[in-house]
Amino acid sequence: MTPDEVLERLLRSYTRYYDVIRENVEPPFAAEAVFHSHDEQYVLVKSARISESDSHEYVFFATTDALDEAVADRLEQTAWDRGMARVQPHMNHRSSDVTLIVLAGTITPEAKRRIKKSKRTKSYKHSLHGWSNYRAIALETSSGDLAFNRLGRDLKKLFRNILKQR
Repeated sequence: MTPDEVLERLLRSYTRYYDVIRENVEPPFAAEAVFHSHDEQYVLVKSARISESDSHEYVFFATTDALDEAVADRLEQTAWDRGMARVQPHMNHRSSDVTLIVLAGTITPEAKRRIKKSKRTKSYKHSLHGWSNYRAIALETSSGDLAFNRLGRDLKKLFRNILKQR
C-alpha cells in the first residue's frame, strides 16, 4: 500500500470520534484531526456540580516517500508547535495532547530511533491547569514496520487493524 492509501483508511477510522480536516491544512501535513471532550460530575442535580474537565487532542498526519532523521525532527517540532498554539489552559483543563502520525514509503534506522526516543510534555501551573503530552508513530508502508514513542504505543493496535483490512 502507498502512504496515501493508508492515510485514507486512517482518516476513515478517525472520522467516527474526531473532526477531520483535509482542506486548507498547512504543509507539511496532509490532514489534521481534532478531538474535544467535556466531562462533568454532579450530585442529584446539574447545579450541584462537583467537578468538570476538558480534554483535547490534536492529531497531525504527514505522508512522505522517505523519512529520514531531519524530516522526522522537523515534523515533530512543527506538530508540537502547532498543537501548543491551540492549548488554552484554565482551571478545568485536564489535558491537551499532540499526536504525530507519519506514513512513509521507507524510514531510515536513524529516523526510527529518533521517533522512539521522542518525548515532550508540558504542565500548566504545576498540573493544576492540566498538561500536554506528545505521541508519535510512523508507519513504513513498504514493509509494515512501525516506530513509535512510549505514548504512541497505544496506537499500535489501530495501525495493525488498518493494515489487516483489504
